[in-house]
Amino acid sequence: MTRRHRHLDEDDVRVRPGRHKARPRSKERPAHADAVTAMVMTVDRGRFTLEMPDGTEVYAVKARELGRKGIVVGDRVEAVGDVSGEVDTQARIVRRLDRMSTLRRTADDTDPVERVIVANATQLAVVTATTDPEPRTGLIDRALVAALDAGIEPLLVLTKTDLKPAEDLLRLYGPLDLRVFTIDERRIPSSLTAALTDECTVLVGHSGVGKSTLVNGLVPDADRETGRVNAVTGRGRHTSTSVVAMHLPEGGIVIDTPGIRSFGLAHVDVSRVIRAFPDLDALTHSCPRACSHDEQDCALTSTLQSTSDEDVRARISSLRRLVRSRTDAPDEVS
Repeated sequence: MTRRHRHLDEDDVRVRPGRHKARPRSKERPAHADAVTAMVMTVDRGRFTLEMPDGTEVYAVKARELGRKGIVVGDRVEAVGDVSGEVDTQARIVRRLDRMSTLRRTADDTDPVERVIVANATQLAVVTATTDPEPRTGLIDRALVAALDAGIEPLLVLTKTDLKPAEDLLRLYGPLDLRVFTIDERRIPSSLTAALTDECTVLVGHSGVGKSTLVNGLVPDADRETGRVNAVTGRGRHTSTSVVAMHLPEGGIVIDTPGIRSFGLAHVDVSRVIRAFPDLDALTHSCPRACSHDEQDCALTSTLQSTSDEDVRARISSLRRLVRSRTDAPDEVS
């Protein structure tokens, strides 16, 4: 620091090194009174596609003053600069507005780094095929837990039911009061279209389950690439390589995500999961402190032993399966 600035607090002033006279930089940020609110529709290597209030698409970068604050698809942001959307123009994102919801996952259950998938979603649709590839209930359970933890309503979309009936999955997830939709020969039921209307729904699922096909059916001009399942490994090829938000013709937004093979839940406190089941939560008041709700001393165990109500027993078993998914080994859920 130069002699003329030695009396200033380093928290207030930064000095640029160089041969010429140093000039202090104040931490006071510009107000950006002319900033325009927009929604992040895509993210690609540090560049963002924003949708302005009038529907114009604008390319933008993140302003330096945002620091390490992350920006993801679904975020509401404020941008300045050239927001005309003209060719070879670029705006700057100067603020990220408060998020109403944040869907996260980790690489595995020991990874301390949370990865935000999308922001401000109101629904999460877990897409799985009844066959080709075979359904992996571990991923379904984990995605449901992540949705419940984030306060996002989960949905289950079953594809390829013309190749194999969905009875097994319907029986498994029926006790959860989960809205389930089935797709036969790529025909999207009107009930699913209605459920997505005026909502912001993020789609997650393994590669090859028909997620891109579903998006192409919902959004006529989406043109998402589709692929086939490897006959040897039973896994799908990644066709969607980025997270993209698209408008539905009937209103609302659907967010397509790349196929995933793991859904770490290191960030999830399992005690929050039961709050999505008020009827079961009411039975746990006598549970021991820090009860996982999947142990011998849990009040739900006593309920299982004392009740003959098959619906209650099925819901407790389903809840415990979700809780247990938090601690399953990775190879059990991949």
